[in-house]
Parts: sequence; structure tokens; C-alpha cells
Amino acid sequence: MNLREALSVRIHVPVSPESFRAMLAGDIAAGERDPVLAAILAIVREDNPLGDFGLYKGVAEIGLGWESFTPGPDAKPTFGEAAMTSLSPTVILAVHASCDEDDPAFLEAMDRILAVHPWEVPVIEIAPTWLAERGSPAQ
Repeated sequence: MNLREALSVRIHVPVSPESFRAMLAGDIAAGERDPVLAAILAIVREDNPLGDFGLYKGVAEIGLGWESFTPGPDAKPTFGEAAMTSLSPTVILAVHASCDEDDPAFLEAMDRILAVHPWEVPVIEIAPTWLAERGSPAQ
């Protein structure tokens, strides 16, 4: 086994209730029709370090969930109301990038994701990690 350094990127993406219901029901193409998720997936699938596994490009794990939040009195939430707890249907994209956090192509892709993300405070986690790879047969 070999270990490869990478960045783990988790992007919490709001989806419409209709898209979420369709995805839960097994309509795997529903995410491609959701405007926000489709825009972020398009960036992940471009020529950049996101989801680049050499032989495979645009690799992303798509997990379904809900975000719970209570906007403060000065917030202008995309979904919900100030001072009211809300649950928002959310897709969590888990993507890896084999680069440093200051790689220009990585930073440009992340800036583009932030530009299309509709939340007032997007939830995007970036952490260093290691990926396991098969060793060469000669080892």
C-alpha cells in the first residue's frame, strides 16, 4: 500500500425539496437537474484538482442529509427566517484534491464554488488527509 497526501473537501449544498425527494426515491439524475447542485458538480468536473484520481476525474461522493440552523437577528437566510430553527435538505459532496491548499487551480475552483453557493455562510470543510493506494506489483 502507498499513501498519497490530499485535501479532503466537504461541500454542503442546499437542494430544493423536490430534488431531495426525487433523490431519496432513487432518481439518481435529480441532482443533475437541481440548479445549485448541478452548478457545483460542473465545477468539480472541470479540469482542476477537485476529484482528480488520475485515471478518474470529477470523483465526488454524494450524501443526502439535512442542515439544522437558527439564523441570528441580522441574518438574511436563503431559506428559513431569523430566530426560527429550520431544517434544510442538503447534499454533502465529499471531494479529494491532490494538491496543496495554496494551489492556484484549487483556489480558483473553490472561489467559483463560493460564488455560486447560495448560502449567506457556506459550509465548506477543507482538511489535509491521506489516501490509500495500491502498491506496485513489484513491491
